[in-house]
Amino acid sequence: MTTKFSQQVSRVKTIRRGDADFMLRDGIVSCPRAGFEISQSCPKEYRQILMQAMSHGWIKPVAHVMDSELMWDRLSEQSNETVS
Repeated sequence: MTTKFSQQVSRVKTIRRGDADFMLRDGIVSCPRAGFEISQSCPKEYRQILMQAMSHGWIKPVAHVMDSELMWDRLSEQSNETVS
C-alpha cells in the first residue's frame, strides 16, 4: 500500500517595508500597503513608546495579500505604462 502526501502551496504573500510591492501606486498617489494608525486617545507616553519601537525596528508594518492581488497590481501597472 502506497501513501501519497500532497503539500498545498499557500497563495498568501507577506510583504514587508522595503519589498518592491510594499508601496501602492496609481500614477498620482503613492502610499504604503500597510501601516499603523495611533488613536488620538492613546496616551502620549504610549505613543512615544510605540514610535520608539517603530524607529528601532522592533515593530514593523507588514501586509498579507493574495498572490492574485499582486499579479493584478503588476498587470495594471504594465497597462498604465503602455498607455503613457
